[in-house]
Amino acid sequence: MGELILIRHGETEWSRSGQHAGRTDIPLTDAGVAAARALTPVLARRHLVAAFSSPLRRAMQTAELVGLPDVKPDPDLMEWDYGGYEGLTAEQIRETRPGWELWRDSVVPGDAGFPGEQLQQVAARTDAVLDRIQPLLRDGNVALVAHGHLQRVLTARWLGLDASAGRLFHHPGPGTLSALGTEHGRPVISSWNVL
Repeated sequence: MGELILIRHGETEWSRSGQHAGRTDIPLTDAGVAAARALTPVLARRHLVAAFSSPLRRAMQTAELVGLPDVKPDPDLMEWDYGGYEGLTAEQIRETRPGWELWRDSVVPGDAGFPGEQLQQVAARTDAVLDRIQPLLRDGNVALVAHGHLQRVLTARWLGLDASAGRLFHHPGPGTLSALGTEHGRPVISSWNVL
């Protein structure tokens, strides 16, 4: 059984400032490009049978920079749609919603471009991804290039936990790698947030 290799896209201006970047298509910074390139030798040592990426530019560019072959864009790997909180920091949101926490309170609807998603909608997308890649893992490792909150939800679902358990995992840094595998037939986190 192969491992599921999770790659968070490289740094963007918004990941640097702490702004919620769900569906806004933001390019990588120079530091984001460098971090993605730094993962190339790590991924070169792993036999990959398939690679998928969020279709957003920051993820697709990261996939290209790390040298993933034949990457297929998958809209189910897009980040949580933050709705009316798109582009805001947690501190800005708490100015109008004291004590706000994404995992508990979710998001408010935005405009037509950012309608917002509830946690269970994000979980349904990650479950669909896991259903599609499970058969591929029998033949080797599968790489997914995606986003921080989505990776945390996906990890919770991999472990058989409720999606809200994603709050228990440290937010993956931009341009980092994590791996999900199995041990004695049970799903585990093999590594997390590795540079």
